[in-house]
Amino acid sequence: MDSRVSELFGGCCRPAGGGSGATLRGRGGGCAWRRRRLEDEEEERAEPRREGQQPPVPAAREDGNIEYKLKLVNPSQYRFEHLVTQMKWRLQEGRGEAVYQIGVEDNGLLVGLSEEEMRASLKTLRRMAEKVGADITVLREREVDYDSDVPRRITEVLVRKVPDNQQFLDLRVAVLGNVDSGKSTLLGVLTQGELDNGRGRARLNLFRHLHEIQSGRTSSISFEILGFNSKGEVVNYSDSRTAEEICESSSKMITFIDLAGHHKYLKTTIFGLTSYCPDFAMLVVSANTGIAGTTREHLGLAMALKVPFFIVISKVDLCSKATVERTVKQLERILKQPGCNKLPLLVNSDDDAVTAAQQFAQSPNITPIFTLSSVSGENLDLLKVFLNILPPLTNSKEQEELMQQLTEFQVDEIYTVPEVGTVVGGTLSSGICREGENLVVGPTDDGKFLRLKVCSIQRNRSACRVLRAGQAATLALGPFDRSLLRKGMVMVSPEMNPTICSVFEAEIVLLFHATTFRKGFQVTVHVGNVRQTAIVEKIHGKDKLRTGEKAVVCFRFIKHPEYLKIGAKLLFREGVTKGIGHVTDLQAITTKENGLEESLGPGQLSF
Repeated sequence: MDSRVSELFGGCCRPAGGGSGATLRGRGGGCAWRRRRLEDEEEERAEPRREGQQPPVPAAREDGNIEYKLKLVNPSQYRFEHLVTQMKWRLQEGRGEAVYQIGVEDNGLLVGLSEEEMRASLKTLRRMAEKVGADITVLREREVDYDSDVPRRITEVLVRKVPDNQQFLDLRVAVLGNVDSGKSTLLGVLTQGELDNGRGRARLNLFRHLHEIQSGRTSSISFEILGFNSKGEVVNYSDSRTAEEICESSSKMITFIDLAGHHKYLKTTIFGLTSYCPDFAMLVVSANTGIAGTTREHLGLAMALKVPFFIVISKVDLCSKATVERTVKQLERILKQPGCNKLPLLVNSDDDAVTAAQQFAQSPNITPIFTLSSVSGENLDLLKVFLNILPPLTNSKEQEELMQQLTEFQVDEIYTVPEVGTVVGGTLSSGICREGENLVVGPTDDGKFLRLKVCSIQRNRSACRVLRAGQAATLALGPFDRSLLRKGMVMVSPEMNPTICSVFEAEIVLLFHATTFRKGFQVTVHVGNVRQTAIVEKIHGKDKLRTGEKAVVCFRFIKHPEYLKIGAKLLFREGVTKGIGHVTDLQAITTKENGLEESLGPGQLSF
């Protein structure tokens, strides 16, 4: 959405520091109703356009999930059917969500409607939604100045429908921030529906280990869910007793990945960011301490992995207004630095939250900032409004392309459940996984893949028969020997030829190193769900690297081969040494089988 619409809808929603919002619309697309776009424009345009007036928003696009409508007053049956087809397309583009702006022409002119016309248009929109099995929610409305004696306003409406092939829409949000910034407490308040008592009561249900309860510090990765129904109302444990009930009552699900804030658990935090493929990241900053500890490091990780992030300033009830403003300015200064190039957007009202959600999804440079309290509940509803409207990053076409590929499931967690057997948790990177499907898992220490069968699937603790690309779940493998599994493995279709390697090359940027980065240096490499120590075999074209320099480096895993893909993002660390890059080349491994030495090229399976 253009910054001028932001000014119109949310007078308080200003880019912090006086900047202006950026606009990014989707890529090209098409459907049957495009050929009738001109007919609809002529039928809609009942208002004369003032000469010389510039449209305050970009003209309507045929792709994306945002639709402009001047008016929808008593359409003919013929046009009504076309409007319904159009709504289906917008919902498909938004993977179940669409935003209608009533009172806006297709060329972007903000005209507005009278009270009677707006009432009739919303009635028609409701009929259209009922026709496709969707629900509508009025997000906001605002009066416009259009040289008319009659008050005119435009209304923005959210249309939501769960896709026919899914149980609910699902977004994953990684929660980052320094230790004691209030991450787990905030998640406890959001998911449990009760405010904190100021002493950490809300976070107790999130901890997985006794030492976490005793210290009040998260050391492992935990998952919490927050649901929204088709009308945009919050569904959490205050209304439902179990996760299964939340899933059944929700049309949209936010899965929070609660990561550790303490520096000694940094490898766990990096693993959560790289392996669980979060759609967004929420960086929590304490208002009273500001940017301290691992805050900068977590911010750098999100940017290095290109995960869009927004910021929540917590504990504002403990500080004066001046202290909160100082923390906001501190964040603005860091976000505007050349390394970040972000545009901070302070959220102070419901209108701001709607504008922030739409701009955040459309422009990678926008960074919304919320100031709230988990004890008093101040501005907590603004974060809920933002999460409710936040759209998925991938459109339906990209999702379909992923689903048409062969099955690939990343193994991130391994459990043994009584009367169930071995259970693995992770994310389906591509394809479709069905209950009862036969897959292969590997690579083992000697580069082999083992056959197994998926006995059952669960998503968010509720049963599921089909798992689709991009979804996280747990798979029960029955009597399969747990000792044969480890984190970093993949479960793939037997028809796939996975690339197995111990030696690989990557183009890297050395973010920081105290002295010089040379051949023989050992680092911990993170590539997706793979985490293993590797040794630097060679630096192409150079003898050594210093902070800020680029090079193509050859790495060798020191323990066992891994499954990698060319182009995969790479992050490595060792102490204060840090670097990022991407995989550029993979080398074949050799394995001895039956006393013979056999070369396993990219993709030869050994059972």
